Amino acid sequence: MHQAMYEIISISFKGGIISPGKLLNILIAVTKSNIRFVRFGLRQQLLIDMEAYKLKAFTIELDALGIDYEVNASNYPNIISSYPAEEIFIRNTWLTEDVYKDILDAIDFKPSVKVNLCNSNQSFTPMLTGNINWIAAVDNEHYWHLIIRFPKTNVIFEWGQLCYTNSLPEVTKRIAKLLTENLLSDAPQHTNGAALFSALTTENLILKDADHKVDLPNFNLPYYEGLNRYFNKYWLGVYSRDELFSVAFLKKMCEMCLATKLGQLCCTPWKSIIIKGINEKDKGLWSNLLETYNINMRHAANELNFQVEDNCEEGLMLKNYLVNFLSAGDTRTSGICFGIKTRRKSEVFSSILIRRRHLINFAGLKLFALYDILCAKDFNPNERTGVVFSAGNPKFLVPEQLRRSVIKFYNYRASATQTQSTPALNKSENSVLAEKKFLNQCMNCLSIYNESLGETDQNIRAGTPFEDLPETYCCPLCETEKKHFREIDSITLGL
Repeated sequence: MHQAMYEIISISFKGGIISPGKLLNILIAVTKSNIRFVRFGLRQQLLIDMEAYKLKAFTIELDALGIDYEVNASNYPNIISSYPAEEIFIRNTWLTEDVYKDILDAIDFKPSVKVNLCNSNQSFTPMLTGNINWIAAVDNEHYWHLIIRFPKTNVIFEWGQLCYTNSLPEVTKRIAKLLTENLLSDAPQHTNGAALFSALTTENLILKDADHKVDLPNFNLPYYEGLNRYFNKYWLGVYSRDELFSVAFLKKMCEMCLATKLGQLCCTPWKSIIIKGINEKDKGLWSNLLETYNINMRHAANELNFQVEDNCEEGLMLKNYLVNFLSAGDTRTSGICFGIKTRRKSEVFSSILIRRRHLINFAGLKLFALYDILCAKDFNPNERTGVVFSAGNPKFLVPEQLRRSVIKFYNYRASATQTQSTPALNKSENSVLAEKKFLNQCMNCLSIYNESLGETDQNIRAGTPFEDLPETYCCPLCETEKKHFREIDSITLGL
């Protein structure tokens, strides 16, 4: 059936925490619409694909249940958190279950910008994919660092203040309002972090100066699938290769939670489910449930560390194609997060990004798909700067280029440990090796125009100098005008 005949209903679960009773009621309503599968999204939300003619009856059911939802929109993105990893992947920190829940309960409004709430001692939940990114301080109990990523840009700004837990919801509300006002204005200073925080009223807030910037951890993805023991209990992680979860299975899972007195389950930024607190005596019941519905466990680790855009069949097909190649070659991918991007303005969390574009993209006509492979700065997926590793690849070359980018990652990590023992070049040697090359960078979102690559999406041939671009040229990411680009040394960018 044509995609236009489908609607996408999004239901947010704050922090990824789901009440089994609430989910069961939603699934019963889904069943009445004869829908057999649902999905979970990158922002820990439930996604339901539904034929348009069924929408009215379904939303009437949701309204009767008091369920908030959006249809074909994301005006109020879900607040995501690292709570699903608490206890099982994160231990011995002051940020406990009660603290998460107190904060989420106190955020009694729906932000129109993305909010992330993360423990600093983890990399399971992305820290900087939000616009308002709260990161728990390591050495200041109940205080939080705040990093702003301005909407529709890659511009980030770290606040020089720490915020106390009790003040966090109110600061979130005030900052969200300021960001929304800035987004609606045409003022060029809308990405000025100092100006943003100078406009923040701090009365009735508990704040203190931060004595250092936040330390972002190296990426290390835990294996988040299977039935696993922790302390004297078990946790269950359920992953689906095609991102589809059987409604019948989910209903039984909710009923099992209620029957065994588990008051919550979690969805993760990896589009999986985690159930914590399973008692030893109930372990057999959960094993039987997995067997009854033939739920596969223990997928390859290099399959679990991919992130694909929500509701993206093309991305899933490419993911499976690449996973098969990596598995056949027995390629090690530990410590890497792969992202697949097929849409112009979507976001995925990645150390290495596979980005699709088209050689011909004119008036809605898209022909001859090509793929670029980009690496995050220091291969840290929380960093926003992309360095092109390989550009303009036809699909059949992508797996091998991806394998080579993985080799580059391990070489980088090995060399990082030897930096201090490597003799420094003197100034004259550096001047010979570091011949300057200037690129042009958007001052708004920091995207780069590289004349050696051009921009085939905008019919700009490789080798076209920036000064030869028409005055109507604009940034392909944020649509900033040409006059707001600046020259920057490629060595500064690490290119």
